[in-house]
Amino acid sequence: MLIKKPQDISSSEITDHAVYLERRKFMTSSIALTAAAAMMPLQDSVAGYGGKALNFNKNSAFNPDEELTSYDKITNYNNFYEFGTDKYSPAKNAQALTTNPWSVVIEGEVEKPGVLHLEDILKQQQLEERIYRLRCVERWSMVIPWIGFPLANLIKNAKPTSKAKFVQFETLHRPAEMTGQKRQVLEWPYVEGLRIDEAMNPLTIMAVGLYGEVMPKQNGAPLRLVVPWKYGFKSIKSVVKIRFTDKEPVSSWTKAASNEYGFYSNVNPEVDHPRWSQRKERRIGEFLKRKTLPFNGYAEQVASLYTGMDLKKYF
Repeated sequence: MLIKKPQDISSSEITDHAVYLERRKFMTSSIALTAAAAMMPLQDSVAGYGGKALNFNKNSAFNPDEELTSYDKITNYNNFYEFGTDKYSPAKNAQALTTNPWSVVIEGEVEKPGVLHLEDILKQQQLEERIYRLRCVERWSMVIPWIGFPLANLIKNAKPTSKAKFVQFETLHRPAEMTGQKRQVLEWPYVEGLRIDEAMNPLTIMAVGLYGEVMPKQNGAPLRLVVPWKYGFKSIKSVVKIRFTDKEPVSSWTKAASNEYGFYSNVNPEVDHPRWSQRKERRIGEFLKRKTLPFNGYAEQVASLYTGMDLKKYF
């Protein structure tokens, strides 16, 4: 299957970092006026999921200090095959998706299986902003200010048993609204997976927003995984099921083309895609290409997870 190449996008269209920081400062000040007012944005976002502000703290420990990709580019240039295979269809087609109410099934090798409603999940979590790089296998990348919480929080609450070695994630399957699912581009519903130690890593988050607002539907509303040291297709969108298992999950792209998309899918410039090199990437908003960093620049935090592994064999 051929995946379309991204178009070059002018750097003049990138949101100025200082402008965004000033906007966030103003929003935070406004939210802090009273305790009741502080809770309202979160409550509104759960009910509406559309252009609502979120109450969050900035986590400066996760900030690559790089130019942010503009909100316009992040929300209009997407891979979300449930809404179309070109980059621009999701922004239009995803608006048909119903995101309220939303729940997540927890099942498998856990002591506390069950159904979690999104509003209950958010009431238990302190949301934070983390600025992460997103690197796609098609050799383009972005820098995105995600709003979310550590996946480890959900995992600890579920209390995995000793048999739980992997975590499998599943996207909503609703062809009436996710019209791309009417085509057999992939086997639906979309499935992804992580080793449980990858899922528990402090970098791994469940995101509910970006740029200070709730997650746009085309970016995976209302709840998506973000694993910043792996290629973007590992960060599964619109999650409705999390299953703990003793067996390695077969991811959707691995099932479709195992020679191109391995289970680990760590960003590794030394492992080429069968049809192109991964040694360089083009940051959306920049003209020149840059070198691809091992583990997408997060080697210090995650390389120890793969000690002794042949990362060319286990790609």
